[in-house]
Amino acid sequence: MIGEIMNFISSYKTLEKLCSDIYGDNHGISTYIDEMQNRPRGSYLVRGWDDDLKQLKHYRWVRNQIVHEPDCSEDNMCDIGDAEWVNTFYSRIMNQTDPLAMYRKATAPRPAAKSVQRNQAAQPQYTYPAPQYQPKKTSNKSIGWIVFIIIAVIIGLVFALKYFLT
Repeated sequence: MIGEIMNFISSYKTLEKLCSDIYGDNHGISTYIDEMQNRPRGSYLVRGWDDDLKQLKHYRWVRNQIVHEPDCSEDNMCDIGDAEWVNTFYSRIMNQTDPLAMYRKATAPRPAAKSVQRNQAAQPQYTYPAPQYQPKKTSNKSIGWIVFIIIAVIIGLVFALKYFLT
């Protein structure tokens, strides 16, 4: 049990190095956390987003406690599954199944299906959301009814004026 718990700092440092390499800074996991917090739609688009963010923050706090507080150690701060979670998250980043990779996939433009014309290679097309407001086209029947109503109103006004003026 103690051997597994003692792997937490080593696992955390490995994940920290990976994130630091990805972002090109010395605050890898904190930068990853910041990236997640800067995507307000993340929890809507990616399953488990909030849980992963909460775990990353927790493990950053655990690491800081172990490193900076005199009475804190892996023995009294970590459980068996902590190093395992950090290692699994590392693997998810490597396999591009981590929250930010899933977010990028969810927000990437999707190629539109298009029939291939003869002697032309298929070119990817990208679709974007259509505008929400699209004016309704007026049919010839509608125009006919509008003209009829206008004429009827004019005739009615003519008769009304004739009646009141005589």
